[in-house]
Amino acid sequence: MSAVLRKPKTFKLRSLHSEKKFGVAGRSCEEVLRKGCQRLQLPVPGSRLCLYEDGTELTGDYFWSAPDNSELVLLTAGQTWQGFVSDISRFLSVFQEPHAGVIQAARQLLWDERAPLRQKLLADLLGTVSENIAAETRAEDPPWFEGLESRFRSKSGYLRYSCESRIRSYLREVTSGASLVGAEAREEYLRLVGSMQQKLQAAQYNSSYFDRGAKAGRRLCTPEGWFSCQGPFDVDDCTSRHSINPYSNRESRVLFSTWNLDHVIEKKRAVVPALAAAVHDAEGREVDWEYFYRLLFTLENLKLVHIACHKKTTHKLHCDPSRVYCTPAAPRRKRHARQRL
Repeated sequence: MSAVLRKPKTFKLRSLHSEKKFGVAGRSCEEVLRKGCQRLQLPVPGSRLCLYEDGTELTGDYFWSAPDNSELVLLTAGQTWQGFVSDISRFLSVFQEPHAGVIQAARQLLWDERAPLRQKLLADLLGTVSENIAAETRAEDPPWFEGLESRFRSKSGYLRYSCESRIRSYLREVTSGASLVGAEAREEYLRLVGSMQQKLQAAQYNSSYFDRGAKAGRRLCTPEGWFSCQGPFDVDDCTSRHSINPYSNRESRVLFSTWNLDHVIEKKRAVVPALAAAVHDAEGREVDWEYFYRLLFTLENLKLVHIACHKKTTHKLHCDPSRVYCTPAAPRRKRHARQRL
């Protein structure tokens, strides 16, 4: 069919450095190019049209094969376009110092976009450029604190509280384990749990694990607040390379609550029953409560894991029987008095 008799093809057109799009129709590549240059006030000589999606140049041969309402980028002499990844590159170049203009541009792109995959990419980009990682106080980043009680004045303070809340919940579960021992051993069980509680109080319930301001070795994140998944209980690392920075924005803060401090040797199935059995079977031996403390509340037995890496299956791991009781101190040898001559 002659191009003159065909219905004009419609496109969405924009220039290289603009997110604004407008509709243009034509029966040839040249006509669309001419109309686009006229609308954008660009010179026709040296200009060309490319598909936004992958950067393919629109030529006469491909013109009628292009889908209706395809998005085009009008390039002038010397300009290049590699597809929508070029937009991603533009955002990546300013991630270190995002500003209002970049955020607005990302929002405009997301508003106009209809392809699900590109919507997801743009939404992720928008979340990243909207981050305010360096900010620490409520005054510096009010949106981060939305939905939190007014008593929380800093990000680190809230994350410390979040970690402490988790550790306190573990302590409550251990305390409830007193029901596993008989009445005659319950007092001793609760005494040992009391010793653990005193140690936790002295360590501020190990709340420093989530505090980016804590000393290295006392925190699970980088000084900037980035946490990395440590992988399921039965592997050494996270193959998916999950990471998150709950200090960055409100959404990341909320999502971080779905990450787990997972007990490698399970708390309910293994550690608490072993503690109860040790107290019941002590027969004069001293239970090494500090061994159980480390398994229940410290990084010796805790792994921070993304929800997708948190395996709910039975771990089938047990406490070390040789460490349940304290090693008796060796009796001191009596010194024989030297006989005076």
